[in-house]
Amino acid sequence: MRSLLALLLSAFSLAAADHKADYKAGIGRVIITPDKTIYLSGYAARTHASEGVLHDLWAKALAIEDSKGSRIVIVSTDLIGIPRSMADIVSARVQKQYGLERARLILNASHTHTGPMVGRNLDILFDLAPADRAVIDEYTAKLTDNLVAVVGAALGDLAPANLSFGNGETGFAINRRQNTQQGVQFGANTKGPTDHDVPVLRVTSPNGKLRAILFGYACHNTTLTGSFYKISGDYAGFAQINLEKAHPETTAMYMALCGADQNPNPRSTLELAEKHGAALAAEVDRVLTRKLDPVRGPIRPAFQTVELSFAPHTREKFVARASDKDVWIVRNAKVMLKTYDDGQPIRHYSYPVAAVQFGKDLTVLALGGEVVVDYALRVKKTYGAKHIIVAGYSNDVMSYIPSLRVLKEGGYEADTSMIYYGMPGPYDEDVEERIFGAIAQAMKRVGRPR
Repeated sequence: MRSLLALLLSAFSLAAADHKADYKAGIGRVIITPDKTIYLSGYAARTHASEGVLHDLWAKALAIEDSKGSRIVIVSTDLIGIPRSMADIVSARVQKQYGLERARLILNASHTHTGPMVGRNLDILFDLAPADRAVIDEYTAKLTDNLVAVVGAALGDLAPANLSFGNGETGFAINRRQNTQQGVQFGANTKGPTDHDVPVLRVTSPNGKLRAILFGYACHNTTLTGSFYKISGDYAGFAQINLEKAHPETTAMYMALCGADQNPNPRSTLELAEKHGAALAAEVDRVLTRKLDPVRGPIRPAFQTVELSFAPHTREKFVARASDKDVWIVRNAKVMLKTYDDGQPIRHYSYPVAAVQFGKDLTVLALGGEVVVDYALRVKKTYGAKHIIVAGYSNDVMSYIPSLRVLKEGGYEADTSMIYYGMPGPYDEDVEERIFGAIAQAMKRVGRPR
């Protein structure tokens, strides 16, 4: 009898250990589809506002708390980007209402080009009528409220949970920087650097029920080109929809990684957007069927900024540009001339770098702006490619972030894109080293060794 009792107690202890939760997790979600016709962001060639909705846009939040009460909230959004002006307001309100400090909040945008304009982000794309501007301002105010609310919803949903992590791979992203005799142009560079990694974070309840899937990919969300006027999340939106259909009562969250110089290939039709979304979802599903690595241990966050310098410029440069035949160059020149007239020409930009470490098992590195793939590849070479997610489009999308290689090669990601972002021109050649200095500091603070 004693032996039987000992066996039963041992079996009970093992079963309890299997169901022991390492964390608490909570999920929040809110529809952020505009309820009015609105200008879509991302393509300067568009000539009018949206024409209906393919599927809803979402803001989704994943809150995670360790055994000591340390928390982190990751928010994914089907948006072109969240500008610093909005991120600062959201983070301040979240800290006041929920006691969550800035380092514990990551705001990521999918960078869909069939989503609405947000605030003054990429404002130079269009010469908007007052009525169109009013719609965008109204949407931005409501969106800000929704982002604060979705964080609160996730924190209010905290319940015992386990985390596990794995990686897959899918290959529809291709380097779009094509070297030609006329310089770097958009194309399909099969020899250019890519990162086809699909990181997957699985969140389950203690009984094994799937609650949330956080996944990412390094590719521009531009399968649907400027001729499309219906609101959607592009391939990332379709991937989330497919995963949630396959796993009812589960929230699928997409994070945009460092894919600023990567395009879906092929592209330009709705069918291709659905196809790429299905391919990405299928790969995430394949990863979920495997034995994933457990994620355990304390949560350690870090958030900091680093000053990036722009290449030297003068007022005369923008005086000359104000007479250009290109309407966007003229708009940019007028904005820059006003900064000179106000005595505040733009020389620097404060760039955000965030990191979160889960024990020794997983690092999430979140970089601001449209980050080219070179950064992710260098991070993985420096810190190891296992158990890491390297995201771009996080906490602020102020411009493209070129590597030194891209900056020297020139082209859209290095220079031309700065016109549309309302910036004075390219960054200084120390941009990559400045950012990696900040990455090194953040990684040291969270405990991710080189």
